[in-house]
Amino acid sequence: MHIIVGLGNPGDKYKLTRHNVGWMVVDKFAEQQNGDWETNKKFNAEICKIDDILLVKPLSFMNFSGKTVQAVLSYYKLLPKTLSVVTKKDSDLTQILTVIHDDLDLYFGTYKKSVGSRSAGHNGVQSIIDNLKTKNFNRIRIGINSTSRGQIPADKFVLQKFSDDELATMNKLIPEIINQL
Repeated sequence: MHIIVGLGNPGDKYKLTRHNVGWMVVDKFAEQQNGDWETNKKFNAEICKIDDILLVKPLSFMNFSGKTVQAVLSYYKLLPKTLSVVTKKDSDLTQILTVIHDDLDLYFGTYKKSVGSRSAGHNGVQSIIDNLKTKNFNRIRIGINSTSRGQIPADKFVLQKFSDDELATMNKLIPEIINQL
Protein backbone atom coordinates (compact mmCIF):
# COMPACT_ATOMS: atom_id res chain seq x y z
CA MET A 1 0.00 0.00 0.00
CA HIS A 2 1.15 3.53 -0.76
CA ILE A 3 -0.11 6.47 1.31
CA ILE A 4 -0.34 9.85 -0.44
CA VAL A 5 -1.04 12.75 1.90
CA GLY A 6 -2.14 16.14 0.62
CA LEU A 7 -1.58 18.85 3.20
CA GLY A 8 -4.11 21.61 3.72
CA ASN A 9 -6.68 23.06 6.08
CA PRO A 10 -10.35 22.11 6.33
CA GLY A 11 -13.20 24.51 5.66
CA ASP A 12 -14.43 26.76 2.88
CA LYS A 13 -12.33 29.62 4.25
CA TYR A 14 -9.17 27.78 3.12
CA LYS A 15 -10.41 26.33 -0.15
CA LEU A 16 -8.16 27.32 -3.08
CA THR A 17 -5.57 28.96 -0.83
CA ARG A 18 -1.87 28.50 -1.43
CA HIS A 19 -1.57 26.41 1.73
CA ASN A 20 -4.16 23.95 0.39
CA VAL A 21 -2.40 23.07 -2.84
CA GLY A 22 -1.68 19.57 -1.47
CA TRP A 23 -5.43 19.00 -1.12
CA MET A 24 -5.96 20.30 -4.65
CA VAL A 25 -3.58 17.64 -6.03
CA VAL A 26 -5.13 14.68 -4.19
CA ASP A 27 -8.64 15.92 -5.01
CA LYS A 28 -7.77 15.98 -8.72
CA PHE A 29 -6.11 12.56 -8.49
CA ALA A 30 -9.23 11.09 -6.85
CA GLU A 31 -11.44 12.75 -9.48
CA GLN A 32 -9.36 11.30 -12.33
CA GLN A 33 -9.65 7.82 -10.81
CA ASN A 34 -13.39 8.17 -9.99
CA GLY A 35 -12.53 7.81 -6.31
CA ASP A 36 -14.89 8.70 -3.49
CA TRP A 37 -13.84 10.57 -0.37
CA GLU A 38 -15.03 9.40 3.03
CA THR A 39 -14.63 11.03 6.42
CA ASN A 40 -12.71 8.76 8.78
CA LYS A 41 -13.06 9.90 12.40
CA LYS A 42 -10.43 7.43 13.62
CA PHE A 43 -7.81 9.15 11.45
CA ASN A 44 -9.39 12.63 11.62
CA ALA A 45 -9.10 12.73 7.85
CA GLU A 46 -10.84 12.46 4.53
CA ILE A 47 -9.66 9.28 2.81
CA CYS A 48 -10.03 7.83 -0.66
CA LYS A 49 -8.85 4.30 -1.48
CA ILE A 50 -7.91 3.57 -5.09
CA ASP A 51 -6.48 0.07 -5.61
CA ASP A 52 -3.35 -0.07 -3.41
CA ILE A 53 -3.20 3.72 -2.92
CA LEU A 54 -4.74 5.53 0.02
CA LEU A 55 -5.21 9.28 -0.48
CA VAL A 56 -5.38 11.23 2.77
CA LYS A 57 -6.45 14.79 3.58
CA PRO A 58 -5.85 15.46 7.31
CA LEU A 59 -8.68 17.42 8.92
CA SER A 60 -6.54 18.41 11.89
CA PHE A 61 -5.32 21.66 10.34
CA MET A 62 -1.87 21.96 8.82
CA ASN A 63 0.22 22.22 11.97
CA PHE A 64 -1.11 18.95 13.41
CA SER A 65 -1.02 16.81 10.25
CA GLY A 66 1.53 14.43 11.75
CA LYS A 67 -0.98 12.89 14.16
CA THR A 68 -3.21 11.90 11.25
CA VAL A 69 -0.33 10.50 9.20
CA GLN A 70 0.94 8.53 12.20
CA ALA A 71 -2.56 7.13 12.87
CA VAL A 72 -2.95 5.99 9.25
CA LEU A 73 0.48 4.34 9.08
CA SER A 74 -0.01 2.67 12.45
CA TYR A 75 -3.46 1.35 11.53
CA TYR A 76 -2.13 -0.26 8.35
CA LYS A 77 0.93 -1.55 10.26
CA LEU A 78 3.26 0.40 7.98
CA LEU A 79 5.14 2.24 10.71
CA PRO A 80 8.25 0.35 11.82
CA LYS A 81 8.37 -0.15 15.58
CA THR A 82 11.11 -0.93 18.06
CA LEU A 83 10.17 -3.81 20.37
CA SER A 84 6.68 -3.65 18.79
CA VAL A 85 5.85 -0.58 20.85
CA VAL A 86 7.81 2.59 20.07
CA THR A 87 8.06 4.09 16.59
CA LYS A 88 11.50 3.32 15.20
CA LYS A 89 13.57 6.48 14.72
CA ASP A 90 14.82 7.40 11.21
CA SER A 91 12.82 4.67 9.46
CA ASP A 92 12.88 4.62 5.66
CA LEU A 93 9.28 5.25 4.57
CA THR A 94 10.08 6.12 0.94
CA GLN A 95 8.30 3.01 -0.39
CA ILE A 96 5.05 3.80 1.41
CA LEU A 97 4.62 7.54 2.01
CA THR A 98 4.41 10.64 -0.19
CA VAL A 99 3.47 14.04 1.23
CA ILE A 100 2.35 16.84 -1.11
CA HIS A 101 2.53 20.42 0.16
CA ASP A 102 3.08 24.07 -0.64
CA ASP A 103 6.61 25.50 -0.51
CA LEU A 104 7.47 29.18 -0.19
CA ASP A 105 11.12 28.47 -1.10
CA LEU A 106 10.10 27.48 -4.64
CA TYR A 107 8.81 29.85 -7.26
CA PHE A 108 5.16 29.68 -8.21
CA GLY A 109 4.39 27.20 -10.97
CA THR A 110 7.30 24.89 -10.15
CA TYR A 111 7.57 21.76 -8.06
CA LYS A 112 10.32 19.57 -6.73
CA LYS A 113 10.46 16.00 -5.54
CA SER A 114 12.60 15.42 -2.47
CA VAL A 115 13.40 12.71 0.04
CA GLY A 116 14.88 13.02 3.50
CA SER A 117 14.99 16.79 3.69
CA ARG A 118 14.15 18.92 6.71
CA SER A 119 10.90 20.84 6.97
CA ALA A 120 12.43 24.24 6.08
CA GLY A 121 9.96 25.90 8.45
CA HIS A 122 6.84 24.20 7.06
CA ASN A 123 4.84 23.40 10.20
CA GLY A 124 2.75 20.65 8.59
CA VAL A 125 5.85 18.81 7.39
CA GLN A 126 7.55 19.33 10.77
CA SER A 127 4.52 17.82 12.50
CA ILE A 128 4.84 14.73 10.29
CA ILE A 129 8.59 14.45 10.94
CA ASP A 130 8.03 14.82 14.70
CA ASN A 131 5.23 12.25 14.84
CA LEU A 132 6.91 9.67 12.58
CA LYS A 133 10.39 10.29 14.03
CA THR A 134 11.85 10.36 10.53
CA LYS A 135 12.26 12.67 7.57
CA ASN A 136 12.84 9.72 5.24
CA PHE A 137 9.71 9.90 3.10
CA ASN A 138 8.86 11.29 -0.32
CA ARG A 139 7.74 14.87 -0.67
CA ILE A 140 6.38 16.81 -3.59
CA ARG A 141 6.97 20.47 -2.82
CA ILE A 142 4.84 22.83 -4.90
CA GLY A 143 6.15 26.34 -5.34
CA ILE A 144 3.86 29.16 -4.28
CA ASN A 145 6.29 32.08 -3.96
CA SER A 146 5.72 34.92 -6.40
CA THR A 147 6.46 38.57 -6.94
CA SER A 148 2.92 39.32 -5.76
CA ARG A 149 4.00 38.40 -2.23
CA GLY A 150 5.95 41.60 -1.69
CA GLN A 151 6.36 42.17 2.05
CA ILE A 152 3.39 40.02 3.08
CA PRO A 153 4.37 37.81 6.04
CA ALA A 154 4.56 34.10 5.18
CA ASP A 155 1.70 33.09 7.52
CA LYS A 156 -0.64 35.57 5.82
CA PHE A 157 0.54 34.89 2.27
CA VAL A 158 0.00 31.12 2.40
CA LEU A 159 -3.60 31.61 3.52
CA GLN A 160 -4.47 33.88 0.58
CA LYS A 161 -6.52 32.45 -2.26
CA PHE A 162 -4.88 31.95 -5.63
CA SER A 163 -5.68 34.65 -8.20
CA ASP A 164 -7.58 33.51 -11.30
CA ASP A 165 -4.34 33.51 -13.32
CA GLU A 166 -2.50 31.55 -10.63
CA LEU A 167 -5.35 29.06 -10.43
CA ALA A 168 -5.21 28.54 -14.19
CA THR A 169 -1.46 27.85 -13.93
CA MET A 170 -2.03 25.43 -11.03
CA ASN A 171 -4.72 23.60 -12.98
CA LYS A 172 -2.16 22.98 -15.73
CA LEU A 173 0.59 21.96 -13.28
CA ILE A 174 -1.45 19.56 -11.13
CA PRO A 175 -1.86 16.84 -13.83
CA GLU A 176 1.92 16.92 -14.37
CA ILE A 177 2.43 16.42 -10.62
CA ILE A 178 -0.08 13.55 -10.56
CA ASN A 179 1.91 11.82 -13.29
CA GLN A 180 4.89 11.84 -10.88
CA LEU A 181 3.02 9.90 -8.20
